[in-house]
Amino acid sequence: MQLRADALGAHLAKGLGRLYTVYGDEPLLVQEAVDAIRVRARGEGFTERNVFTVERGFDWSSLLGASQSMSLFGDRQLVEVRIPTGKPGKEGGEMLQRIAGEVNDDVLTLVTLPRLDAATQKTAWFNALVDGGVAIKIDKVERAQLPAWIGQRLAAQGQRLAPGEPGRRALDFIAERVEGNLLAAHQEIQKLALLHPDGVLDLESVQDAVLNVARYDVFKLSEAVLAGDVGRTARMLDGLRGEGEAAVLVLWALTEEIRTLLRVKRGVAGGKPLAVLLRENRVWGPRERLIGPALSRVSEAALERGLELAAKLDRQVKGLTGTRGTRRGSAAVALPPADPWAGLFELAMTAMTPPRRAA
Repeated sequence: MQLRADALGAHLAKGLGRLYTVYGDEPLLVQEAVDAIRVRARGEGFTERNVFTVERGFDWSSLLGASQSMSLFGDRQLVEVRIPTGKPGKEGGEMLQRIAGEVNDDVLTLVTLPRLDAATQKTAWFNALVDGGVAIKIDKVERAQLPAWIGQRLAAQGQRLAPGEPGRRALDFIAERVEGNLLAAHQEIQKLALLHPDGVLDLESVQDAVLNVARYDVFKLSEAVLAGDVGRTARMLDGLRGEGEAAVLVLWALTEEIRTLLRVKRGVAGGKPLAVLLRENRVWGPRERLIGPALSRVSEAALERGLELAAKLDRQVKGLTGTRGTRRGSAAVALPPADPWAGLFELAMTAMTPPRRAA
């Protein structure tokens, strides 16, 4: 049975199964789901806990032995199986199917996996886990969902933000400061509970309490560029610079995004289906949703100028050049600014700014 993460609490209140599979790549939410199952298990008398982490050379027979054996002390057992790679292999897959098909009232099995691709979710072993127990998929909280998620967490601890624009600004403020780090968001929400009583929080209180704990991600920067969000792109570039990220890595990420946009744009112009082009260029997840509007927003000429600028920036960050030149016509690309990070912002803008209309 597949179960939404937000329905787990109600499910556990009604009763406890004997097999649970929790999978996803949001560590905080995975941990919360696993903890909720553990708490209910202890309440049901599963006081002995055995943890198995599947690594290269793992002995699957030891897991089968634990799942079938009685505790030495007569206690019910919680058997946790952690598969960090999400790939149990042939032997492991067969063993998981066997465990899923057996029922032992004195053993509760809890399997944790990372986010699984579509092919893995169609395997016999994963379907056996779903059919034989309860599978909880942990979806990633995307940037656009983060303010609402923060608001729900505040409400759960008896706090809320002022209605209207002030509350929205406060939620956006927290989201910007913890971007890419859900655990940091959770910690900041808990801190607000310690610093302020239940009730309404104002923007000033939030700003005073929340630290800038963002963990900026080069790949999230690509999403901001595709979305055409100039403000967020500027903040992320400042954050990456402040955290000591190498300019050459940021340049690589931006250049790859511009190359991808150009290849897809040319392919569409040549009559090739967009879905095929996205698969060929390995575009999926949030980028898949963002690339369509981005293609409509920027011109092929702008992307070509972006690649010319990227080539100049590449020489600059490697110390081969570095002074700003003069433009030789509207279509020419100037030498990048003396500050490479300013040049990186210019590069990002080539994939974000709509072409100017003729007067």
